[in-house]
Amino acid sequence: MNELIGRVFRFEKDVYSSRSELYGHLATNGQSPKALMISCADSRIVPEHVMQAEPGDLFVCRNAGNIVPPYATQNGGVTSTVEYAVAVLGIREIIVCGHSDCGAMKGVAGPAEALESIPNVAAWLRHGSAARAVVDASYPDLDPAARVRAISLENVVAQLANLRTHPSVAAGIARGEISLHGWFVDIHAGQVLGLDGETGQFVPLREGQELPVALRAGRRLAADFPLAVAAE
Repeated sequence: MNELIGRVFRFEKDVYSSRSELYGHLATNGQSPKALMISCADSRIVPEHVMQAEPGDLFVCRNAGNIVPPYATQNGGVTSTVEYAVAVLGIREIIVCGHSDCGAMKGVAGPAEALESIPNVAAWLRHGSAARAVVDASYPDLDPAARVRAISLENVVAQLANLRTHPSVAAGIARGEISLHGWFVDIHAGQVLGLDGETGQFVPLREGQELPVALRAGRRLAADFPLAVAAE
């Protein structure tokens, strides 16, 4: 038997027994996760590990390239997860998390013919086209590795923009209830970078320093009407 698969036998005896009180609480009272993380499916990036999260702390959506398709009437797993997290679970912190050496971003960076044998992957990665366009237009003379890294970072920015097209997220932002975070795990350096929405730059997350936030919670209403009129 595969050694990894075989570890499941230790769940009941070792893992559950050491946290039986926590699991019992979650089973009785349901979940109230503190954040939604949309991350890459890459096996080297484990959201719960990065966040040092316990069961019940984190609502997770993983896919190739930490992609958030723009909202559309056609249903999809990411769209449904986002909607449920915000509208049902009441999550107020959403993190889009990319990482270094991302295979999906290498696919975005490479020639289209390289993905001909995996057409569904190719179609999915078209949601990263904005990141590639930004890098091609604004980052001259990058070597291949630096180009993939730049696309990976810009992809986090692009997916945050897509996230804001989702009605539940847009409404939460307008009410001042939702904060958006853009993170990037640098596997080689062992550090997490965060997008500072004010400067547009990614900076290392450091204990004792203010956490960079892509979009801080704050009421945002474009129409300048009195609240009483707007409510009618």
